[in-house]
Amino acid sequence: MRYSEETIQEVISRTNIVEVIGQYVQLKRSGSNYVGLCPFHSEKTPSFSVSPSKQMYYCFGCHQGGNVITFLMEYNNYTFKEALTVLAERAGIPLPEIHETGADREREDKRTVLLEINKKAAAYYFYKLRSQAGQKGLDYLKKRGLTDWTIQHFGLGYSDSFGDSLYRYLKKEGYSDQLLNESGLFLTNEKKGFSDKFWNRVIYPIMDSRGRVIGFGGRVMGDGKPKYLNSPETMIFNKRKNLYALNYARATRKAYFILCEGYMDVITMHQAGFTNAVASLGTALTEEQANLLRRFTREVLLLYDSDNAGTMAALRAAPILRNAGINSRVVRLDPYKDPDEFIKAEGAEAFQQRLDQAQNAFIFEMDQLKTHYRMDDPAEKTEFQHEIARKLTAFTETLERENYLEALSARFGFDREGLKKLVNRLFAQGTPAATYQRPKSGMEKGQKKESGLVTSQKLLMTYLANNPEAYPQIREIISPEDFTDQLCRTIAEPLFRQLRETGKANEAALTAQFQDARMQSECAALFHTYVPVSGQAELDRAFTETVMKVLKNSADSSRQGDGQTFDLQKFIEKKKLIELIESGKKTFHLKEV
Repeated sequence: MRYSEETIQEVISRTNIVEVIGQYVQLKRSGSNYVGLCPFHSEKTPSFSVSPSKQMYYCFGCHQGGNVITFLMEYNNYTFKEALTVLAERAGIPLPEIHETGADREREDKRTVLLEINKKAAAYYFYKLRSQAGQKGLDYLKKRGLTDWTIQHFGLGYSDSFGDSLYRYLKKEGYSDQLLNESGLFLTNEKKGFSDKFWNRVIYPIMDSRGRVIGFGGRVMGDGKPKYLNSPETMIFNKRKNLYALNYARATRKAYFILCEGYMDVITMHQAGFTNAVASLGTALTEEQANLLRRFTREVLLLYDSDNAGTMAALRAAPILRNAGINSRVVRLDPYKDPDEFIKAEGAEAFQQRLDQAQNAFIFEMDQLKTHYRMDDPAEKTEFQHEIARKLTAFTETLERENYLEALSARFGFDREGLKKLVNRLFAQGTPAATYQRPKSGMEKGQKKESGLVTSQKLLMTYLANNPEAYPQIREIISPEDFTDQLCRTIAEPLFRQLRETGKANEAALTAQFQDARMQSECAALFHTYVPVSGQAELDRAFTETVMKVLKNSADSSRQGDGQTFDLQKFIEKKKLIELIESGKKTFHLKEV
């Protein structure tokens, strides 16, 4: 079973969605709603809207939406139960004990067991590091200068040279092969069966922001390949959506985070007192990681290796952070390669000085760009100025753009007014700072007609939810059975019941009937289907046309049925009504007339 609809609605109704989302997103009032930059995709112009009256949010850019439960599920990667529990505790509402069954409970149980398996694996690796078999792993960590406290704090471990020792241990703990296979900790072979994915490696447990072990990284002892190995993606681990040591860094009192490359970089900095350091997980910084960082800070210092690869990594990361609404600066550690080398040679105080001297990431990018042009060549110098002007168009806020324009003109000895005129001309021409290719819809040609019909059904739901006074006009001619799209029909049934019993729509309640975040988002998007119209008369015509399309599709679908459930009388009535609408003798109005 699941929580009752009354319980879920009480939690939603007693929660201020603006206050909850406002803890994660900077919101500004816009009319009766609040708007801000979407936390689920990178954008510069706010398209994320929160409606206090509807208790719903929706992004018109990436089309994610839902109620306050959906938001916590998507933002914090909570299950439905976890999100509801957090909100219930916040509102002071005691939740009844439930005993769930079915797919939702099975999925939640599996997540719980996988987290348990990872926790036990971490404890096993930690034990192995302190055993005789793990001596070379411990020697490696000691040689790197790590203290016993640091090793214990990060739960560092060792996987020995035997290829199935962890597997044998977890089997004794009673876990099935199916669950162990889904944990990502093992490799399978038809002949040899299960073998440990990590062996002869120092192990770095990877935790989520709540401190739960969700995966592992391993550094090989010796010359084996690959040098570093990470857990594969599982139900509980996605390297694009997590950051190493975020569970510790989130408690920092510093106003910024330090983003670096590897596990040892982070651990060395934490040991030296820089507990605001995190690292991406064997991948270049992703948009998901940038959005995750934005939950905890508005400034990030990029601290990558002092080589060409590190420079390129900083240049790739800076615009991703900027698009996520995070200011970034670049730290240079020359002549040392990484934080470990620098701190051992110069100490923590000198390291802090380098952090304080971090360079604005955009100016750093322009400095690197300058190395590709000869400033003593007028043609190349002009080309460099054009490139700077083009990049300055990325700043849509006038004041910010002017400040960068002034700083770069002074830095490179350019005529400020000349550069400003060039930037303004590019703006007038609509020159983009970077091209953006819209994702493909994934819709095949043969699906276009069906998609149009589904759009009409979604549009009708939007009209009725936003203008419940229009419902009495169509309640005798359209029913939930007339919606042929499965999602629309699922929503139409409770929507029509709400309109019939209360005279208004509760979109948050309709969304809450789903416990899957993706379905909740699809439901929210369904109530934000629009066609461009101007004026009430045109809106009424669009509403009338939508009603006709739904009726037509319903009539055609019933006629093409198996004949056993075909109601000829209803079919004839619908056809007559369609003829009246097409002739203009029958119209519908969204507002009361």
